[in-house]
Amino acid sequence: MRKRARRRVGYRFKETYFKPRGIPLSLLGETVLSFEELESLRLRYLNKLDQDKAAKKMNISQSQYQRDITKALEKLTDALINEKAIKVERDIANLS
Repeated sequence: MRKRARRRVGYRFKETYFKPRGIPLSLLGETVLSFEELESLRLRYLNKLDQDKAAKKMNISQSQYQRDITKALEKLTDALINEKAIKVERDIANLS
């Protein structure tokens, strides 16, 4: 298996946990979203960068960026449809 490329995350996310209102955490499933996945969403949908520019900014290939963003969207969709909490995984080593 290939070694995972080190990604650059250029934003310090403040919140690391989101859950549906009115449902106790003990009754919820959990979806874990990595900082890299959240960064791929931020670059694409908030900064309006195309796939190539966003991948370069994160220091990864375009195909890896596409895999990251697809995985992030799948996780968010699962959490929203199935009423799960979303935990953002902190990986301080990859913050730039």
